[in-house]
Amino acid sequence: MLDEQEWERMASALSDFEQKVKPIKHPAACDHAEAQRLVGELEREVSDRYFEITGYRETNIHAIRHHRLADFGPECSRCGHLFRTPQAGFCANCGLKKNLTTDSADGHG
Repeated sequence: MLDEQEWERMASALSDFEQKVKPIKHPAACDHAEAQRLVGELEREVSDRYFEITGYRETNIHAIRHHRLADFGPECSRCGHLFRTPQAGFCANCGLKKNLTTDSADGHG
């Protein structure tokens, strides 16, 4: 999971990737094999940045968008998994309901 400082670095790399890929994907830009090679190089740049930050080699750079810690809720007090969203009412892993009056994931406040 990426904290906000790490996420800013990755978001910048992903945005750069998207801007560089747009012209390559245009049919007149280059042939298919060359486009695949260029996109592969750009994907490696993003993957390398992710590896620098996390020490983990992500093979699907599009999955990185789902690694932002702020997009998840609190840690479940029963099983330790994160709630799927900050607004989630229960843990999708073990079913523990969040105490909505205290907004905690332990059921006690």
